[in-house]
Amino acid sequence: MARETLFLVALACLCINLAAADWNILSPKWRFDAKQDTWKNYCESWRINVELNNIRDFEVVPQECVDHIKKYMTSSQYTADSERAIEEVTLYLTRCCTLKGDGKDAWIFDVDDTLISTIPYFKKHGFGGEKVNSSSLEAWMEQSKAPALDHTLKLFHEIKDRGIKIFLVSSRKETLRSPTVDNLINVGYHGWSSLILRGLDDEYMHVEQFKTQARKKLVDQGYRIWGIVGDQWSSIKGLPEAKRTFKLPNSIYYLS
Repeated sequence: MARETLFLVALACLCINLAAADWNILSPKWRFDAKQDTWKNYCESWRINVELNNIRDFEVVPQECVDHIKKYMTSSQYTADSERAIEEVTLYLTRCCTLKGDGKDAWIFDVDDTLISTIPYFKKHGFGGEKVNSSSLEAWMEQSKAPALDHTLKLFHEIKDRGIKIFLVSSRKETLRSPTVDNLINVGYHGWSSLILRGLDDEYMHVEQFKTQARKKLVDQGYRIWGIVGDQWSSIKGLPEAKRTFKLPNSIYYLS
């Protein structure tokens, strides 16, 4: 009897280990639904390839994947992935920068989904499954209610306290300056050197072009850009480059 009991316990442990091998934060229970697993695998692959910049210029998240993306972007895994990226920034800061103390050492942050989060808006507006309504999104931005992303709030102040000047370069319109400043200050950001937004002449540019031009102006003024943190590839691509770039995860929308 004891041997049979021991065998059953060992078999149960083996089954648990096999299940654990296919464990997923978005589906922690073992399931044998092949169709559901196929969609889950497809959507996770879609998300990863967005982050790798293999999938570009998408206007909406595939309908089959909206729930998957929502679960990821509101999960502890999204937080852990973001915090891991910030840890790499912190590690880089320990060895990267020989500051000259001449006021020309600079760092660039994007704003939306880098410093503050638009997830509360997208929770009510399709979570990527609907084409972004710019008027609706901007009306929400005017309310100055976006919460801080805690992982970058701490990093922001760490960089500022090192004597590096911080420039915020956002694809938001110039008309949103006042609510953007209010929002940032309300959630704990202060002491940046400049907030660069899109004026009337910039609104029809691609985001990447607008942001590269902003960097060029800084470089022409003698600034050394030690790093960029953003959630979109358009925030970190293009010339002139920073010495290092760091991308935060965001699979809800794509800005080119």
